[in-house]
Amino acid sequence: MKRKLRKPVLILLLVTVLAPIVLYTDTLGTYFTSPSSSRTEFIEDLSTFTFGGDVRPLNVLPQESSTFLKEPRGNVYSENSSHSLSNVTDTLSSEDARKTRQLTEESMKHQTTTGNSNSGVEVAMNGNHISQVTDSLHEPQQLDKTSVKLVSAGNSESREMETSSKKRTSPTDSDRTLDATSVKAEIRNDQRTVQTSGRVVSGETARGKDEERNAQMVPPDARVRQLKDQLIRGKVYLSLSATRNNPHFIRELRLRMKEVQRALGEATKDSDLPRGASERLKAMEQTLAKGKQIQDDCATIVKKLRAMLHSAEEQLRVHKKQTLYLTHLTAKTLPKGLHCLPLRLSTEYFKLNSSQQHFPHQENLEDPKLYHYALFSDNILAAAVVINSTVSHAKDPSKHVFHIVTDRLNFAAMRMWFLANPPQYATVDVQNVEEFTWLNSSYSPVLKQLRSQSMIDYYFRSRADSDPNVKFRNPKYLSIMNHLRFYLPEIFPKLDKVLFLDDDIVVQKDLSGLWSLDLKGKVIGVVETCGESFHRFDRYLNFSNPLISKNFDPRACGWAFGMNIIDLNEWRRQNITEVYHSWQNLNHERQLWKLGTLPPGLITFWKRTYALDRSWHVLGLGYNPNVSQKDIQRAAVIHYNGNLKPWLEISIPKFRDYWSKFVDYDQVFLRECNINKLAGS
Repeated sequence: MKRKLRKPVLILLLVTVLAPIVLYTDTLGTYFTSPSSSRTEFIEDLSTFTFGGDVRPLNVLPQESSTFLKEPRGNVYSENSSHSLSNVTDTLSSEDARKTRQLTEESMKHQTTTGNSNSGVEVAMNGNHISQVTDSLHEPQQLDKTSVKLVSAGNSESREMETSSKKRTSPTDSDRTLDATSVKAEIRNDQRTVQTSGRVVSGETARGKDEERNAQMVPPDARVRQLKDQLIRGKVYLSLSATRNNPHFIRELRLRMKEVQRALGEATKDSDLPRGASERLKAMEQTLAKGKQIQDDCATIVKKLRAMLHSAEEQLRVHKKQTLYLTHLTAKTLPKGLHCLPLRLSTEYFKLNSSQQHFPHQENLEDPKLYHYALFSDNILAAAVVINSTVSHAKDPSKHVFHIVTDRLNFAAMRMWFLANPPQYATVDVQNVEEFTWLNSSYSPVLKQLRSQSMIDYYFRSRADSDPNVKFRNPKYLSIMNHLRFYLPEIFPKLDKVLFLDDDIVVQKDLSGLWSLDLKGKVIGVVETCGESFHRFDRYLNFSNPLISKNFDPRACGWAFGMNIIDLNEWRRQNITEVYHSWQNLNHERQLWKLGTLPPGLITFWKRTYALDRSWHVLGLGYNPNVSQKDIQRAAVIHYNGNLKPWLEISIPKFRDYWSKFVDYDQVFLRECNINKLAGS
């Protein structure tokens, strides 16, 4: 009897177990094979059900928003979670499953590397990985709080999930549908997370490149500047009352400052610093930090720094004034060798008999067809360079005639030099300005002014630096030699044209083409210098005086003496010497211009100048170290105008060689006077 009942019971049990499985399989297959729109409708229909007239959630868990479905936070997927996820993955297409696993692994790696907190990483490792990525994307501000809550509420939530899982012994279709929807949403969120992480990585790469670029732009003297800044800050702390009353700090600070000064030495860039400079810099910074703690009164520090700045500016002004005066004094002081040279030459000259004291080719001195030069100088070596450089570049030296005028003290020495060192084929003549009997105070107003007591007092007052125009207070202006350029027709009565040269120039090209220039009725050919704003008329003339303001333009271009071609016939026709005398008489009290020859030259030759090409005459080698190398190379004449003459030690080193290469330092008189090539030439 029992055996007969066993079989029907087994059959009933089998049917009872298999029927729900078959029914579930058909329904689930219909869901996954239906289009997306029908799936959405299915979700909406099964998400709620009506019970007793009330709409209630199908799931026993709290109902979530339809806009975004969140998984419950905590360790909810213990055993059933893996089973549920595997069921959903099996029903999805193989491609969706592969993407899900790939994105899940990438999100795990991203969370592990970024690592917002240890608790967050632990939850991601133990809990639902996809929901962690989704939560972190949508609630970045709540990540830390969530992690703390998960740690504290893990056990209670786990028990609740176990209870709910027991109630849902057979998962319903709606639950599985919600799981699938959550997986899809998490896949999209994971994709956004990967894109965001990509942008973060690219941003970090860009910042790294910027940091490398900034590191490359660090100046080569960065640490040197920092050390100097530390010394300044240290001096401030030494002078403040709060820190000065702390003897221990003061001793330490002075020790650090000495170390920094020794490390700094004469270094101008970081590569010049010793090895221990970085350690000393750090130690000094620590000591200064202590001083900052002791003295925290910013107003006091600012006041002290302002006082130091004012003091430094005042010292700089004084030093600049002293430097200017000493530079002028050095420029006008004759070096020992150049003082020895004329004495040695004069001795040799007076040893010659009268027949040996004459120059050859004296018949060329008044030939207007030759190229005549006027050179007024008391510097033997400078005059020699002018003539040597001119002859060495002349196409036909035999056509060049040099007229040198000097003073009585240097007359014998100048003649002896050119008798002993005659220029090849060229003609040289040396005259004494004292022999110009026509040049006297009754004829020349400037000569009368130079001999006046007021002029002598101006130059030889006890306080040499009391006048702001110190550069004009030069004893050379007391000599008529400086004003001979205004008497060229009287000096060369039988010549038509003459090229005036200063003794601080060097000739680099043949100058014979200047005599063939058509000056178009002008008296003097000049190179204008108004390319620079300070080389205009208002720089040299007093335009507050009505005589100047009515007759001249303050913005008119200035020009330079030093290399000027002069038409003596036009000079005589326009009576230029008389124009010069009239203006000199008006300036007897120096109200129109200060001393010098350029201001009266600008007035005398006003509207009588012919502008030459700039390549004929390049100026500035005696004061401007930034003269273009290109301009120097293409110049016919370079001019060392300024105080830094090439025969002085204060000259600009890179310009010395242009001058010194025309000096024969092996010449016997130069060796006897120990005149050697300057260092750096």
